[in-house]
Amino acid sequence: MRRRQFLKNALGGTLALATARLPELAFGQDISGPSTSGPGPSDVPAASAADPSVFPQKIRGVNLGAWLLLEKWMVPKVFRGTAAWDEYNLCLALGRGAKSRLNQHRETFITGEDFQWIKNCGLNTVRLPVGYWALEAPRPYVECARFVDFAFDQCQRNGLKLLLDLHGAPGSQNGWDHSGRSGAINWAKDPQNIQETVRVLESFAQKFGQHPALFGIELLNEPSPTLPLEILQQFYQDAYGRVRKYLAPDAAVVIHDSFRPLAWKNFMQAPAFTNVILDTHLYQCFDNKSKARTALEQIAFALGRHEELGKMRREELPTMVGEWSLSLPKQSTDGLSWLQGDSATRGYASAQILNYEATRGWFFWSYKLDSNSEWNFRYCVERNWLQNNFAA
Repeated sequence: MRRRQFLKNALGGTLALATARLPELAFGQDISGPSTSGPGPSDVPAASAADPSVFPQKIRGVNLGAWLLLEKWMVPKVFRGTAAWDEYNLCLALGRGAKSRLNQHRETFITGEDFQWIKNCGLNTVRLPVGYWALEAPRPYVECARFVDFAFDQCQRNGLKLLLDLHGAPGSQNGWDHSGRSGAINWAKDPQNIQETVRVLESFAQKFGQHPALFGIELLNEPSPTLPLEILQQFYQDAYGRVRKYLAPDAAVVIHDSFRPLAWKNFMQAPAFTNVILDTHLYQCFDNKSKARTALEQIAFALGRHEELGKMRREELPTMVGEWSLSLPKQSTDGLSWLQGDSATRGYASAQILNYEATRGWFFWSYKLDSNSEWNFRYCVERNWLQNNFAA
């Protein structure tokens, strides 16, 4: 299933699968149910989770998507000659040839020059999506440990920070292709999947927890809103306890809101939990409501998100926008001249940045694709839809 496809979420009945680029499910409705909060590790030093002194620098970053975890819509060239639709099935289709093809992609898609470009653009952080097979791969996956090392070393060399994001978990936490294997959502159905996820996160923390370039570890990307909230929250607390003991004091532990942004009140608060950030992903290009808006209405809607983002920051946890793009539905720009369309895209970009700068920070999705589009950060900068220097 392609990242840009989804089945809409229905309230009051069946919750269908949503895509990774779920647009406005996150705001405007509360699908969370009651929030729970459990005890945290007792050996964590007390500090305010919301204390701005813990995170003195505003995050301005970009995702390195489709590099170490493939998404076919972003890098179709890697899937050439196969009918595979995700990384798991590509590795199956290629067999012994999977390692050479994936490593060739990893060596060329993101290079040292890209980290230099990111730094020169004034960004300060990258978000690195990886699968649970990154360091030690079960069949048929191909591990990418040396490329994770390369990313950390390049960030250190260029004065960047790195958020290590577990994008794909055993059994799939959302059934989407960017979890590594699309289809059934089996992550929470087998306790061994959750235990293995925690073990993998601990191995990340053991290896990278003291690396000078580490900004933090994101425990799980976009867990499905269909997952029982109590299971997800317990996982977050358990995983926090396993990784925090290896992390530098100023390193963050990031949790995704599971497209339930108002479910986290009184959750993972100080003094039991420190340096926790809540991640939300915002798009306006998939659902029917988004497709019905004009370009002007899209910009106004983007500006209106400040209330919900403010509520998350005030009532829950320090909040960041871990994914956003400049993509709008074709219907929103139909009938506009090229100049109007160009202006609409720049206006949409400015409206988003205006709001996201008031949060802990943001990461654009994504740095590059095989093609040029509103999802391609580097292309957006070159088209002047985004400014070419984000330095303070």
